Amino acid sequence: MKTLLITGGAGFIGSHLVRFMVNKYPEYRIINLDKLTYAGNLENLRDVEEKENYLFVKTDINDADAVQKVFDEFDISGVIHLAAESHVDRSITNPTEFIYTNIVGTINLLNAARHQWKDKPEEHLFYHVSTDEVYGSLGDTGLFTEATAYDPRSPYSASKASSDHLVRAYFHTFKLPVVISNCSNNYGGYQFPEKLIPLMIHNISNNKPLPVYGKGLNVRDWLYVDDHTSAIDLIFHKGTLGETYNIGGNNEWTNIDLVNLLCRIMDEKLGHPEGTSEKLITYVTDRAGHDLRYAIDSSKLQNELGWEPSLQFNEGLEKTVEWYLANEGWLNNVTSGDYQKYYDNMYKNR
Repeated sequence: MKTLLITGGAGFIGSHLVRFMVNKYPEYRIINLDKLTYAGNLENLRDVEEKENYLFVKTDINDADAVQKVFDEFDISGVIHLAAESHVDRSITNPTEFIYTNIVGTINLLNAARHQWKDKPEEHLFYHVSTDEVYGSLGDTGLFTEATAYDPRSPYSASKASSDHLVRAYFHTFKLPVVISNCSNNYGGYQFPEKLIPLMIHNISNNKPLPVYGKGLNVRDWLYVDDHTSAIDLIFHKGTLGETYNIGGNNEWTNIDLVNLLCRIMDEKLGHPEGTSEKLITYVTDRAGHDLRYAIDSSKLQNELGWEPSLQFNEGLEKTVEWYLANEGWLNNVTSGDYQKYYDNMYKNR
């Protein structure tokens, strides 16, 4: 049985990927390795936690010995590495934490894979999942391609850029079989409500202010999380070793236009008069080093592997709103911190 290690599998993107892989590949053993920080939530995976081909392992990737033990114990065939500190605002207030998790944690995984796979590296794969933020900021035109020079502007993006470089270095220096993908902003269910879309949905539901940085003119390309997981699956199985693939949703929106659209959808879903939610918009001081625009060129992935996003943004956003409104208990548990009790209840005495 092929054993696939997914790091950060209790997080937003990770939990979607774990569920996808567990269900699509019953012949694989899927190991979910997660430290369970504030953004890791095992309640995201209740529907697969009893599956025979799924196993959760609570481990900190900053602990090199613990990481190596996982590789030795489970004979890992492949890695999809998503575990990361990912919120830009938190990286500004605590850069050091991002350096340890995103750089040191990645090195620990690379070293463990190199040690474990040294005899037959060609039978394995280390897939590193990264972000478009490593490329810096675009002007009004242009797209990030795989050849775009790195120009990170925040401690978060700098730490991810560093990890990307290390993965490539291990490919060239040690012949470790690797692929990398850089994705645009993801959205969908199970996202921790510090991120823009779930934050706005939660605040509208609770009649709280909707904080928008600066004038709200920063532009992001939005990728539905299920489209991201399908791209990861494709790259993992068919991508070319040593290559990088950009994954984007072809959905550029200014933050203020996105928030206004969310307000209209929420008013409709909640039965509020049109314009009710827009009154909650509050402009706040802009984020330090706030990149103006991100936009991804996914043509390499589309042309070489045949991937394309499945949803238009309006459809995906409406599905996302419906998910959060139908899962208010999940959202309330996350915002109150009660979700952190789930591990103790479910796993502590096993």
